[in-house]
Amino acid sequence: MFDGVYFEYPFFGLLILLFLFCAKFCKMKLPSIYFPHTAKFLKQSVSSSKTLIILKWLGITALILALMSPVIDEPYEIEPKDGYEIAMILDASESMKAQGFDANNEHLTRFDVVKNIVNDFISQRKNDNIGLVVFGQYSFIASPLTYDENILKKIVSQLYIGMAGKFTALNTSLAQGANLLKMSKSKSKVAILLTDGYSTPEIDKIPLDIALDMIKKEKIKVYPIGIGMSHEYNKNVLLKIAKESGGVAFGASNATELIEVYKKIDELEKSEIKSESFTYMNYYYQFPLFISLISLILYIVLRNKRGYN
Repeated sequence: MFDGVYFEYPFFGLLILLFLFCAKFCKMKLPSIYFPHTAKFLKQSVSSSKTLIILKWLGITALILALMSPVIDEPYEIEPKDGYEIAMILDASESMKAQGFDANNEHLTRFDVVKNIVNDFISQRKNDNIGLVVFGQYSFIASPLTYDENILKKIVSQLYIGMAGKFTALNTSLAQGANLLKMSKSKSKVAILLTDGYSTPEIDKIPLDIALDMIKKEKIKVYPIGIGMSHEYNKNVLLKIAKESGGVAFGASNATELIEVYKKIDELEKSEIKSESFTYMNYYYQFPLFISLISLILYIVLRNKRGYN
């Protein structure tokens, strides 16, 4: 249990020299001055009490050990994982309210179907570091990069249509995806952009070329997915994004096709993400402190019980 213990403040150990010095040269002289007849009694009784001496020095020594702060370093490491760092960029604009995208559940909106498929995709990518970007007329990072699929699924379940406005700012969402992956050191960065509409020029303040420059600067491969009928989204823009980033553009007119799209993306090659090492410090000062407290209490009780001042 105490293997590898070291002291965080070892210089406090010098206090023992101070106590030893005082024990030798700082003895109380007042009793022999005012009560000369009791001096001999005190010397013989207190000094001869081995129990009191042991308790006193045990208390002092343990207190000094507590001040020195014994500690053990326990290193732990996040295991390296072979996978991508992925930004999932989801369209939550008003047009995602359309129903009938899933023939088996026609009452579900496109966004409901997308959330279910995205959750399945997250479950399959256990070695990937995944973050979420949601966009409408503006975009925001709903989740930073994380390996915790439970947190991601919980966040996805709380997303709703219109939470980022009812219009579509496609270019801004692409730039936000670049921001999400900007701090990543992985060599394999991927953005999966899903939308069902055209970008709204009055709302989308970032030109497409600037957004693409941000993507290329971060070396992010983008896989754009247009859902719905082919005339409902800007196929040419999605093709351009895929071409300039080195990705592939997809189209899905229904839930079954969208599932197949995510399966294809799931076949991406893997690359190593570096592990991280951390050190957790366990402190054990409470043990000598407890011993010191008990020893000094017993010392005082026994001393008073014998009638010493």
